[in-house]
Amino acid sequence: MLSAEHRAIVKATVPLLESGGEALTTHFYDMLISEHPEVRPMFNLANQASGAQQRALANGVLMYARHIDQLEQLGGLVSQIINKHVALNILPEHYPIVGQCLLRSIREVLGAEIATDAVIEAWAAAYQQLADLLSGLEEKMYAEREAAPGGWRGTRLFRVARKVRESDEITSFYLRPDDNGKLLAFHPGQYIGLRLVIDGEEVRRNYSLSAMSNGEEYRISVKREPNGKVSNHLHTHVNENDTVELFAPAGDFKLEDSDKPLVLISGGVGITPTLAMLQAALKTDRPVHFIHSARHGGVHAFRDVIDQLAARHPKLKRFYCYEQRRAEDADAHGIGYLDEKHLDAWLPRTRDVDVYFLGPIAFMRAIKKHLKAIGVPESQSRYEFFGPASALE
Repeated sequence: MLSAEHRAIVKATVPLLESGGEALTTHFYDMLISEHPEVRPMFNLANQASGAQQRALANGVLMYARHIDQLEQLGGLVSQIINKHVALNILPEHYPIVGQCLLRSIREVLGAEIATDAVIEAWAAAYQQLADLLSGLEEKMYAEREAAPGGWRGTRLFRVARKVRESDEITSFYLRPDDNGKLLAFHPGQYIGLRLVIDGEEVRRNYSLSAMSNGEEYRISVKREPNGKVSNHLHTHVNENDTVELFAPAGDFKLEDSDKPLVLISGGVGITPTLAMLQAALKTDRPVHFIHSARHGGVHAFRDVIDQLAARHPKLKRFYCYEQRRAEDADAHGIGYLDEKHLDAWLPRTRDVDVYFLGPIAFMRAIKKHLKAIGVPESQSRYEFFGPASALE
């Protein structure tokens, strides 16, 4: 049980985490991945190599330590974590493995003089509190998805009904239940977990659902990354009529009910969840401004689809910004990076809008800054991360 003394000790370690948290989490991940291959499928090793996963964990640990007396102050962080965990099928038996490696890392990185027995005891109690909180909430989500119409727990086999090339880099996979059973509904903006075995090794990834729920099939639209183990496998080796295993949809980045004008902003493959949001929004009366940024028209997926929707729905305004101008891209609305000037011109005159944006980290950081500068309330700007969460300040 976490005592008042434990809380005080954990909070006292905050300065150490602020200065050395990433070194601690790097040591932790190296230990976890090398000594426990059973949890390796849950991690994208590319995020380990870039340091993104370590930075995200360091930030999460720091936030937890700061607010250990008032966990409600963690806000959306808990929801974000449990949704990611559910989409990858993280189970209660995984938590002791992670806790053991974390405590060993605290001892080995900070040293016995700082990481005393009392510090280790305090962090063991703190970690158990967090593990109990997260696993309890995750079990609730698993049970809800299992009990819902068309729902399931664990993996379910899906067949690739269609494979469609959307751009030079992005391909869509239309996935239908192999058992021909009912299909769990989801909210626009959510994602699914995918389980594959590549070269004898299990891997799990999350992919946004790029078309709104229709009760018959799911669609994911995958960008081929230059060194992406899973994306290259999907593009090259997974074809129509092949089967894949899916975990049930999850995610807390979802279109909320509102009568405010809607602004959807995406960069690159960040367009995928905004497509489902757009389809849902067009069934309402709210005006929609759809803004997409791409390197050039060749990698701009779904342009024809958006143009056709705009022709049928006068309330939909769409704008495209290309970093590079090719001869065939003469009809782009903007050239260069999507900046404050573009957004000021393309957003509705009112700044009382709901904005959802997604794309590469640098893109999202810039969009967040530009939206604030042109007067969009921060509380009405929502975003999601494809990979580990990162600070956008």
